[in-house]
Amino acid sequence: MMDKSVTENKQFLIPKKFIKVLILSMILLGISLLASFAFGSRIVGWSELMDGLFHPDVHSHGANVVRQRVARTVFCVMCGAALGISGALMQSVTRNPIADPSILGVNTGAALFVVCGISFLNIGSASQYIWLALAGAMITAIIVFGIGSIGSGGATPLKLVLAGAATSAALSSLVMAIMITRTSVMDQFRFWQVGSVGAGNWDSILIFIPFLLIGILIALFTAPALNALALGDEAATGLGVRTGTLRLSAAFGGVLLCGVTTALAGPIGFVGLLATHVIRLLIGPDLRYVIPMSALSGAVILLISDVCGRLLGSPGELEVGVVTAFIGAPILILITMKAKMRAL
Repeated sequence: MMDKSVTENKQFLIPKKFIKVLILSMILLGISLLASFAFGSRIVGWSELMDGLFHPDVHSHGANVVRQRVARTVFCVMCGAALGISGALMQSVTRNPIADPSILGVNTGAALFVVCGISFLNIGSASQYIWLALAGAMITAIIVFGIGSIGSGGATPLKLVLAGAATSAALSSLVMAIMITRTSVMDQFRFWQVGSVGAGNWDSILIFIPFLLIGILIALFTAPALNALALGDEAATGLGVRTGTLRLSAAFGGVLLCGVTTALAGPIGFVGLLATHVIRLLIGPDLRYVIPMSALSGAVILLISDVCGRLLGSPGELEVGVVTAFIGAPILILITMKAKMRAL
């Protein structure tokens, strides 16, 4: 009885490796937050940073600059966390180690619906962008999965990536066709299309919160079953998992998080890919730990990218979508070469 009890208790022990990575990630997040508050077109000193964060009665220029950066930083953390979780869910559902909203064409689908809304419906608010982006992201995900499922073998990792690339190219052409015929849309859309957290404010954060919470809950509730799905559909079914319902639920959570982020910040690519892949290398494939750590690492990656964009583009800024693409593209090539398109 004692041996059995010890064995059962071990199943609930948190791995030491996870605790170490969690502590390291929290330290990096703290440093990234401070850097986001301090660096930009105007670099503030430590005393101004403390005044801006903890002394509301102080109204120096540096303190006010810090306060203006708080909403942007919080918004950046939320976007990074959402993209990290979305990447983890999509990689698990497709059993593809390089699945990412940008690679599977989901971002492009959201962008197409947004530009259609701007062109034909004259929309211009974040709350209106969200529903169009979600519709575009979900329809694109269905199309990509449907195309990738055609033929023998079903939706293999290679077929999904190729379907995503082809769909993304086709939708990008439609986006350009619409903008060319409506030049008035160009200025409004081009800033959104690059991907930036610079427009993040407290109104955007309030809109974001309920969608983010729903996505997180879906991810956490589906994590144990997704671990079983990694063993294969037959094994998962033998363990009592309804694979169809599971895939639909997890995919909905991933697309929801990706679509909302794309609506509010533009199509920011590679964050989900980088965050999840790094975490899998560090702590292993258990999604009960990968999902929360992907959220944390996604926030860190996007914060660092945003700070780098501000410093590199000073006195202006280089949009974060450009920075993540610059970092993510070569890493994607390395991951692809190493993984050789193997399923998870």
